[in-house]
Amino acid sequence: PVIDTINDFLWTYVLVAVLLGAGLWFTIRTRGVQFTEFGEMLRLLVRSGRKYDKQLDRHLPKGKTISSFQAFAVSLASRVGTGNIAGVAIAIAMGGPGAVFWMWVVAIIGSSNAFIESTLAQLFKVRGDHSYRGGPAYYISKGIGSRGYAVTFAILITITFGLAFNSVQANTIALALENTFGTSTLVTAVCLTALSLTIIFGGIQRIARFNEWLVPVMALFYIMLALYVVATRISMLPHILKLIIDNAFGLEQAMGGSIGMAMIMGVKRGLFSNEAGEGSTPNAAATAAVSHPVKQGLMQTLGVYVDTMVVCTATAFIILCSGLYDSGLTGIVLTEAALSCEIGSFAKYFLTTAVTMFAFSSIIANYYYGETNLQFISHSRILVVGFRITVGTIVFLGSLAALDLVWALADITMALMTLCNIIAILILGRYAISCLDDYRRQRRRGLDPQYKSSTISSIENKTECW
Repeated sequence: PVIDTINDFLWTYVLVAVLLGAGLWFTIRTRGVQFTEFGEMLRLLVRSGRKYDKQLDRHLPKGKTISSFQAFAVSLASRVGTGNIAGVAIAIAMGGPGAVFWMWVVAIIGSSNAFIESTLAQLFKVRGDHSYRGGPAYYISKGIGSRGYAVTFAILITITFGLAFNSVQANTIALALENTFGTSTLVTAVCLTALSLTIIFGGIQRIARFNEWLVPVMALFYIMLALYVVATRISMLPHILKLIIDNAFGLEQAMGGSIGMAMIMGVKRGLFSNEAGEGSTPNAAATAAVSHPVKQGLMQTLGVYVDTMVVCTATAFIILCSGLYDSGLTGIVLTEAALSCEIGSFAKYFLTTAVTMFAFSSIIANYYYGETNLQFISHSRILVVGFRITVGTIVFLGSLAALDLVWALADITMALMTLCNIIAILILGRYAISCLDDYRRQRRRGLDPQYKSSTISSIENKTECW
């Protein structure tokens, strides 16, 4: 009851206003960067998939640089996971079809938050022993000058991603395997823990290589399957869109109070999935070697669209096409049942495999977010090793825990972490906007934008890598 009360207060009265308010402010200040620069995002994605910028390689040992595409893949691995399959199902089951509309709103408006935070992460990143490091803790410390504030955020994100979110991912894998194959949750817990520890003890380069090939492949297969369902039920699309809009704004829903629940669940599960403004993806964005901070800011903005407008929407359409959204099922079980209705019973085997891969890649990316923030607090090797062992323990326990408990705990820590980050980017956002103005000026001159520390003279001595 206490956890539910805290969640209700944070998500009903605080997070919706803060997230959407900040998103609208940055949309205006950047002149709609998430719309006007969409073509540039696609160009950068294609370019970064072929090669990465060499300008900053000299700062790190040979072979230690993370490409822009690899950084994009690591962040996408954290975004594309349980939230896209189980989270969407929970949002629809609890908030109705109207929750999908609010997921879209959070993605479209909130993507400007994603641009600001990831650009700031690049701007204030530092050189580590094995890769660049950065994120909210770093730009809070360097930009705002508050070590205590920065450490508070670092602690919150370490708990949220390394522990709470990873328990959610492990829990979803265990439930999916048990429901489909009858696999004991204990067996799943042991195997999942062993695999996770094997990867995370390899460091960010192994994490980047793992996610670079896994995320695009698994996302492509899942999206193709979802598009097949939509194509075969194309006649239902007008009905589904009407269902979503009616449930988001309909008079009947307003009288019954369900609009508020749709908004809360859409924002909550939308944020869990796309992470725009949450302060997580800047940790991955900072690792990339690029010639201008805005390049990675735009790449991460595109990640929000891929996550919500493509993957989450595909899941929502599958569920709504099936008509099972009010059947009493929820989570991964609802999504499996809906997909089985559309393409046959074998679908649950595919979906279980997909969600296992989605969630496992998220566990790996989530771990990195925790580690990079621990490194900010202390460079103790013992602390990092202890954290890795703790993550393995949490993955094990999360596989065995109750569904409602792990999601509730994740929602609280996510809310607190997001509030810390939004306040920081509202304070520092002017620097990211200055970077964007500089980027646009260089592009208009036909140049491949290059950032210099003297571009923003007021923080010239705070930007270590430029």
